[in-house]
Amino acid sequence: MNVNEEYDVVVVGAGHAGCEAALACARLGLETIIFTISVESIAMMPCNPNIGGSSKGHLVREIDALGGEMGKNIDRTFIQSKMLNESKGPAVHSLRAQADKAEYSRSMRRVLENTDKLTIRQAEVSELIVEDGIVKGVKTYSGATYHSKAVVLCTGTYLKARCIYGDVSNYTGPNGLQAANYLTDSLKANGIEMYRFKTGTPARADKRSIDFSKMEEQFGDKKVVPFSFETDPKDVQIDQESCWLTYTNNKTHEIIRANLDRSPLYSGNIKGTGPRYCPSIEDKVVRFADKERHQVFIEPEGRYTNEMYLGGMSSSLPEDVQYAMYRTVPGLENVKIVRNAYAIEYDCINSNQLKSSLEFKKIKGLFSGGQFNGSSGYEEAASQGLIAGINAALSILGKEPLILDRSEAYIGVLIDDLVTKENFEPYRMMTSRAEYRLLLRQDNADLRLTKKGHEIGLISDERYERLLEKEKQIAAEIERVSNVNVGANKKVQELLEKYGSTPLKSGTTLAELIKRPELNYEVLADIDKNRKELSDDVIEQVNINLKYEGYITRQLKQVEHYKKLEGKLLPDNFDYNTVSGLRKEAQQKLNKYNPRSIGQASRISGVSPADISVLLVHLEQMRGRK
Repeated sequence: MNVNEEYDVVVVGAGHAGCEAALACARLGLETIIFTISVESIAMMPCNPNIGGSSKGHLVREIDALGGEMGKNIDRTFIQSKMLNESKGPAVHSLRAQADKAEYSRSMRRVLENTDKLTIRQAEVSELIVEDGIVKGVKTYSGATYHSKAVVLCTGTYLKARCIYGDVSNYTGPNGLQAANYLTDSLKANGIEMYRFKTGTPARADKRSIDFSKMEEQFGDKKVVPFSFETDPKDVQIDQESCWLTYTNNKTHEIIRANLDRSPLYSGNIKGTGPRYCPSIEDKVVRFADKERHQVFIEPEGRYTNEMYLGGMSSSLPEDVQYAMYRTVPGLENVKIVRNAYAIEYDCINSNQLKSSLEFKKIKGLFSGGQFNGSSGYEEAASQGLIAGINAALSILGKEPLILDRSEAYIGVLIDDLVTKENFEPYRMMTSRAEYRLLLRQDNADLRLTKKGHEIGLISDERYERLLEKEKQIAAEIERVSNVNVGANKKVQELLEKYGSTPLKSGTTLAELIKRPELNYEVLADIDKNRKELSDDVIEQVNINLKYEGYITRQLKQVEHYKKLEGKLLPDNFDYNTVSGLRKEAQQKLNKYNPRSIGQASRISGVSPADISVLLVHLEQMRGRK
């Protein structure tokens, strides 16, 4: 007898994207089923053992502010934490934590297993059920049918996956898990354009075979900052594991160059396009031939394993070459490999087929997120999974989709880039991609997005009330220090001298002193008689808002102009061939991308400022005819 099951939402894939998508749907009250090739692979970390990092830390904080799970999960399972770029401005400060990989996966699985309305199912989805341009569910390889009102595809790197090193080619997913070999054909049959991308991972080594005395020990921060705004900072002050830093050298590079003809990257055996900003060691040696050395980070895969991740040396070279090159690195002379480095090829989509809501333009109710959308990284995946899940749920509930724009969130930048730009390689988030990064700091993600999370239904009333109280405290304290006058008395002058700050010639305010680069709210405590007891995160906002007031004001004005263009909405499925004055290339690109607004149209490659002017005139004429 055939199996016929009914759910509100089907999520395909239980990686970082799928977990966030499924949790969002279930938490919004929808009966949800999540499919995975292996229950043991839920929230698996097949590559690096960390969450966060430059710009990626911003994404994790934004996921948390919207009601996602990644930040909470890494707070429960990290073994080392560091705030990156602290010597630079707050816009690029990024939190990164080393994870205990096995515990990260177990912890996320426990969350999924104990979430109401969420069912976990180990099975391979092989076919989409689409009728008249509307998704109706999925079929599994065993022939079972699962009907649903929405489907979210989060297949990661599993579609027709192939792992390669040297001449060895295994048709498996990451870590030797089963590949998903059938869904691609169904996607193509439904008119979905597919790409073939590649990523890679370095070898894992036995800790007992590494000489750490030849390496630089890397410690975590003495005071750990949590990822989640809900995590009590006291709970993350733990004993941390060390990481280690070493370097490649000319001998390493000579071995790699001598064996490039054996690398599938250069022999043509790998067809997929790899990530520009996370290159293999072969790519680094070829592209940066002038560099005498490259960093290698030795990172523990967990607290209770001897497996060490050789970060910075991902490769697809043959096994014998891997041994030879790794053993030229100081501290790795006698290294024993636990798992070979390998490249992995997989099918993904051309993300231009998606709306900003991450719904497919041509198939109603079909959403997607993660590496399936042509991105790279756990954090990028989780961000998209969360938005795809939220919007799948909102579509079923008859509500407007959540669309974050580029001025609101790094997630907005990420998705906008995916749906408006030609992405011929795995997309990686970087701070440089965000035009308004001074406003989109990781420290204020809650102030920017928690209200939206509350409106959707993923943030509790209690958490939202705490946010409102925090906003009040920040505003009140900025106003207070702006009205506290400070005279040029002996105590004040001594404090200024202590911190190398110019002495006062006349009175000023506490706020003006805080704005000085060498001073801050905390060091001025001795001359602030009416100072209140405030939390660290409130003090941080007071400091940043005062110190960068001029820059923030300027960027807010830029956002105001940007919002005007974003607010000029274009008709859905409009035929741009009917707009006289538009260049042919612009007509073709606008018809292909179907942009939501003038602002989005302006970011499409091939659409010029002159074309935008023509569109603005056409919009006005359309309004005049109504």
